[in-house]
Amino acid sequence: MTREEVANICKAMSDSNRLRIIEMLTQGEKCGCNLLEELQVTQPTLSHHMKVLGDCGLVSSYKDGKWQHYSINCEKFKEYKDYISAITCCGNTTGDINSKCCCGLKL
Repeated sequence: MTREEVANICKAMSDSNRLRIIEMLTQGEKCGCNLLEELQVTQPTLSHHMKVLGDCGLVSSYKDGKWQHYSINCEKFKEYKDYISAITCCGNTTGDINSKCCCGLKL
């Protein structure tokens, strides 16, 4: 995953409504109508949020009749989590739990 992809995901998740959508989608696929009802936003607002989440790859969708159905793109989330997990505030590669970080925090 590139830094640009990570930055786009961070931007997408910097909105509380989009975080709420992600939380809802962790329970499984949702129809846009269910998201609208839960979020109490207008359809254009939901469409904007879903476009942002889709453009960065976090959410996949398909159309069924007049409704869009949304789900989390698990592979993209895994890549993002792996990238974030690799970031540490310390240069400790020894695994020594008694080591201290450069910022003084004990691991």
